[in-house]
Amino acid sequence: MSIRLTEKDSGRTLGTISQEDFQLLAGHMEEESSTDQDYYVEHTAIDALEALGASAGFVALLRNAVGESDGIDVVWEAA
Repeated sequence: MSIRLTEKDSGRTLGTISQEDFQLLAGHMEEESSTDQDYYVEHTAIDALEALGASAGFVALLRNAVGESDGIDVVWEAA
C-alpha cells in the first residue's frame, strides 16, 4: 500500500510514498490527535528524516514541495 501526500492549503498532490517512508514520517512528526492526518514539514524535519534513512525519492519530494518556504502542512491518505 502506498500513501498519497497532498499540500493541505492548496490541495496540490505532492506524490506517493512507500509504507516504509510513511512510517518514518509518522514516527518522527508530532500528531495533535489520534485522528490527525497532517504534518507540518520544514527543512530541519526533512534533514532528520533523511538521517533516519528515508528514501532519496521521498526526501526529494519533500524538498521540492517545501521549496524556499519555511514549511508546509502535508496531508496523507492511503492510495
